[in-house]
Formats: sequence, structure tokens, C-alpha cells
Amino acid sequence: MQAAEMSTASRGLLPRIASVGAMGVPAVSRKFWFDVFAFALVAGFFVYISWGMAEITAPIGKLAQSPISLQLNHLPFYALRTTLRMLIAVIASLAFTLCYATFAAKNRRAEQIMIPILDILQSVPVLGYISFTVTGFIALFPGSILGVECAAIFAIFTSQAWNMTFSLYQSLKTIPHDMDEASFVFRLSGWQKFWKMELPYAMPGLIWNTMMSMSGGWFFVVASEAITVGEQKITLPGIGSYIALAIEQRNLTAIGYAIATMTVVILLYDQLLFRPLVAWSDKFRYELTASQEAPHSWVLTLFAKSRWLRVLWQPLGWLSHKILRIRLFKATVTGIHFTPKEARLFDYLWYALLVLIGVVALRHLMAFLGTSVDWRDVKEVAELAGITLLRVVVLILLASALWVPLGVMIGLRPRLAQLVQPLAQFLAAFPANLLFPVAVVAISRYSLNPDIWLSPLIILGTQWYIVFNVIAGASAFPNDLREAARNFHVGGLLWWRKVILPGIFPYFLTGAITASGGAWNASIVAEAVEWGDKKYAAHGLGAYIAQMTEAGDYAHIALGVGTMSLVVVLFNKFFWRPLYEVAAKKLRFD
Repeated sequence: MQAAEMSTASRGLLPRIASVGAMGVPAVSRKFWFDVFAFALVAGFFVYISWGMAEITAPIGKLAQSPISLQLNHLPFYALRTTLRMLIAVIASLAFTLCYATFAAKNRRAEQIMIPILDILQSVPVLGYISFTVTGFIALFPGSILGVECAAIFAIFTSQAWNMTFSLYQSLKTIPHDMDEASFVFRLSGWQKFWKMELPYAMPGLIWNTMMSMSGGWFFVVASEAITVGEQKITLPGIGSYIALAIEQRNLTAIGYAIATMTVVILLYDQLLFRPLVAWSDKFRYELTASQEAPHSWVLTLFAKSRWLRVLWQPLGWLSHKILRIRLFKATVTGIHFTPKEARLFDYLWYALLVLIGVVALRHLMAFLGTSVDWRDVKEVAELAGITLLRVVVLILLASALWVPLGVMIGLRPRLAQLVQPLAQFLAAFPANLLFPVAVVAISRYSLNPDIWLSPLIILGTQWYIVFNVIAGASAFPNDLREAARNFHVGGLLWWRKVILPGIFPYFLTGAITASGGAWNASIVAEAVEWGDKKYAAHGLGAYIAQMTEAGDYAHIALGVGTMSLVVVLFNKFFWRPLYEVAAKKLRFD
């Protein structure tokens, strides 16, 4: 009896005491430390959010009282401010993605207008958004930093959302047919099918593209935090504004400090956010056999073993389970059916409505431009657009030839992907602005042609869209298909042509489309560079828009941005969209 009581008592102490050491001092159990570390992470996150909200809602006069300084001790504060902006922007991008991509993928008529609009939105440069929105945001929150913060967050949002939206749209358009059949057998509603089948299927690609979007936000953080439109200059505390000041003052030491700080922030993001998400999303892989290697995360393990987090999550898990079981939206439309003739009639009416909207918009645009722009300006902009188009096409081809094989090799090896992931995030986040000194010094010293030697700066940030999407496609490639190819001894070029390239092609398309749009966007900062008092510009539409933005010439900004959007939309319509249709119809796992 006494032994039984002692056994019971010892079991009651197990959560707190794992063993007694040789000196009789109890050792604290690992579960206790799991709880401590998990609590510290969660509590620190909420403290950080509370502090950040107080900072971004402060009076706007605080910006003038605390100008940007290149002293090293200010960098941690700037890093925290920039990280908060990017976190808010990526959350807003995710919400936009879930709504926009889902509606576009599930409604054919909406798709015909929403996807071209998305093409336009991704083609509009960040400077274009800043030029026309910063004044409105400031007027929306007068006397507060919040207006300027909203302008900066919106600019970062525009560098993140389109890539994520294209990723989810591509996944929803290539859902395997047997998943549709399974949802019909289980009588899932549209709401249930989305959360239980479609979104989990799209999760691996969406997480990798979210990672890429976060890194892409770093590429434009300088433009979003150091805003200059005409005579108006607004500088927010952040790494981007720190880099802008270092470039202006030609301070290489400060740029080195900024690079080191970015490295630390990216590593923290990788360990605390993206690596847990990648490891968690691995369970949503579409396959019949389990992979021998699976990604892992110490944060995910920590949270899984924390008792108080499990207790805290129970009511939230119960609530989410109930919400996901709600039978909203019918999976199939059982209402009015149209004959083929009636369906064509509605299509013609829909197209007529779109043309009418386009004509009205064009009329208002021409009225706006007519007072300041003549046909010589239009001809000049068209020629510059052709030059930039040639640069973009050549650079996308070169980047694809280089990164598709490497991305496949990385994606098929989870351990290698975990090692490469933080490095790829850092390289993708590395602002091209930091390479301007190298480009300017090289062009000046060796009398190089800016039209040629500024071109590589365009692809430095956007090539990673291809890399991350190819890695995502290879990571999501079903393990059973790999085993089948291995069993049938399919290898060499045949394996590339018949197995892996068709499998990753939809993902590659998403990366190539967003890389193409990102390259147009990057041309704004890459075709016109400066280092101190030295400035070089290549012939191209990006340099034209940058020069007009600096001059505050809104009519010519609109002409440049409109031309860029038109070229991107036409290129997507007649080249990328047909390839998307092929991927959706023929290259899907069934």
C-alpha cells in the first residue's frame, strides 16, 4: 500500500520533477522548460506587437524630432519597425489572396476580368503606388504617423500580394480530379471543400510563395520607407530609410551594418516563422506514400510539447472545427441552366460590358494626359517600353535556364532545402540598391555602357520568384510518382521531360509570371542608379518613370505606368495565359 501511494505521489510530481540528482537536488523536467520557452516566445510576440502599435500611431511631429541616424545603436530599433511593417503587410496579403484568388478560380466570368486586373496590379511599380496614394493616406489620418505608415505598408503589400495570389490561383486551377470526386462522395459544401481539401492542397506552394513575397518586400523597403514625390519627402524609421541615407552619404560602413542587421532579421524570420510553416505544411503533400525525409522545426516541436499552449488552443481548436463544418456555398450549382446559345449570348454581353468600361476609362485617361502629353511623348515611351521588354525576356530566359535544375535538386531533398532556405531568403531579400555603388564605380572607372551593365540589377531580386516556386513544386511532387519512375528506371533527359518538368510546370509558370512582373517593377530602381553625386541611367521605361517621379510630373508618371501595365497585360494574355491553360488541363495530378 505504501509503495502504491509513493508511486501515485511520484506520478503527480512528474510534470515538475524528472529525477533527483546525486546531491539530492531535484532536476526540472524538460516539459517545464518547453512551457517556459513557449511562453517567452508568445509573450514576447504580444509585447512586440503592443509596442509597435504605440509607435505607428504616435503624432507625426515625432518624425521631425527623431531624424534618421547612421549610428549603429539605432539599427535594432529600425529593424523592429521594418519587421512590423512587413509582418502587417504579409498578413494583409494573405487575406487578400484567400479572397481574390479563390473567387477568380471559381467564377469563370469573374476570372476573365480579375486575372487581367491582377496582371495590371503586379505591373504597376511600387513608385507608382506611392506617388498616387501617399497623399490620400496622410489625409486619412491627419496629424498621425499612421497615415505615412499605411502608405509604406501598402507599398510593401503591393510587392507581396500578387505573387501569393497567383500561387493560390494556380493551385486551385490544378486541383486533381479525384479530390473533386472525393468531395462529391463526402457531400462537402463549397466552404468545407475549400478548407478541408483545396487550401491544404495549395498550402505548400502558398507558404513558399509567402516566403518569397516577404523577401520581395525587402527588395522595395528602401522605396517604401524613404518616400520622395516631387518636393515632398517623408522618411520613416526603418532599415530601408537607413540604407537610403547611407547611399546618399556614400557610407559603406553603414551599408555593411545594414546588411548584417538584415541577415539577423531574416534568420529570425526563418527560424520563428517560415521553417515551422514549411514543416507543418509537409503533412498536406498530395501523395500515396510517405517521403523518407521530412522537414522539421524546433519551434514546431517546442509548441507541440508545451502543455499550456495545448490547453490554450483547445477552445480555439474547437471553435475553428465548428466553423469549418458549416455548410456554406453549394459545391455544385443546381439553379438556372442555360443552353449553349444562351450561354454565348451572356458571354457576348459580358464582353461588351468590359469593352464599355475600358473605353470609358481610356477616355478619362486621355483627358487627363491631353493637357501635358503629346504624341511624341507616347512614341518615346513606346520605344523605351520595347527596350525594357527585351531586357526582361532575355533575363527571364537566362534565370530559368540556371535556376530550374538547381531548384529541382533542392526541392527534392528536404534536408538540403532546410539548409538553403535561409540563404535563399537572404539573397532574395538583398536590396539591389546596395549593389548600386559597385555598378556606379565599375561603370565610371571602366567607361561601361549603362544599357548593358545595369541590366543584371533588374533580375537580381526577381529571379528568386522562379527559384522559390520551382523548389515548392519539387517539394510538393508526389513521392509515389518518384518511386514509380525509379522502379521503371526512368532517368536522364527522359526523366526531366516526362516526369519532373511536367510536374513542376504549373509552379514554374507562377514563378515566371511573377518574376516577369517583378522585373518590370525592378526596372524602376535598376535602370536609374546613383551613388552620391554620380548618376547613371539606361534607356528604358523604368528609368523614364523614375525620372518623372523624381520631378513630380504626374501626367508623365501616368503615361509611363499605363504603358508598362499595358505591355505586361498583353504579354501575359498572349503568352503566359495560354501556357496556364495547358497546365490546368493537361499537367495535373489525377
